[in-house]
Amino acid sequence: MLLDSILDSIYILPKASKDLLKQHLTEVNLSKGTLLLQQNKVENDIYFIKKGIVRAYVQMPDYDVTFWFGSEGATVLSMKSYVNNEPSYENIELLEDCGFYKIHSDVLQNLFKTDIEIANWGRKFAESELIKSEERLISLQFKSAKERYLDLIHHHPNLIQRVALGHIASYLGITQVSLSRIRADIK
Repeated sequence: MLLDSILDSIYILPKASKDLLKQHLTEVNLSKGTLLLQQNKVENDIYFIKKGIVRAYVQMPDYDVTFWFGSEGATVLSMKSYVNNEPSYENIELLEDCGFYKIHSDVLQNLFKTDIEIANWGRKFAESELIKSEERLISLQFKSAKERYLDLIHHHPNLIQRVALGHIASYLGITQVSLSRIRADIK
């Protein structure tokens, strides 16, 4: 996905502000299986997915809990590290070979201070992430596993072909056996 498209999907910046922001982004390519961010570590980089798919998960003693997937166009960061400079809750694992655009959070914070348009872009990003978190919480609290699965295939149909069913089951908060039953019921 083109960098301009990713940035514009958050908030349309004037050309001068967009060019300034783009000057501070670098391209990074990493292999499948790489841990981009690590649980219990302060993470200072922000990534925009150019190509590939990642998952966010928390490692428990006996299993992992997947709570987010990101694919082309998504932003990857530890919000806890970004906002509070504290260790992150999550791990971010690459499920495919990925390409990213990367910026250090201190650089972005300085751009917020010097360019009001970039600051507004950052505010729009934070507002969007808050809404996504709210929607995820409401889904987990009030929808059945089948409804959550149907929402997933409706809003992110590419995930089903690109992500292991075990990760999808974890994301839905069910076992892989329950996911298989739901899938069979839908067909």
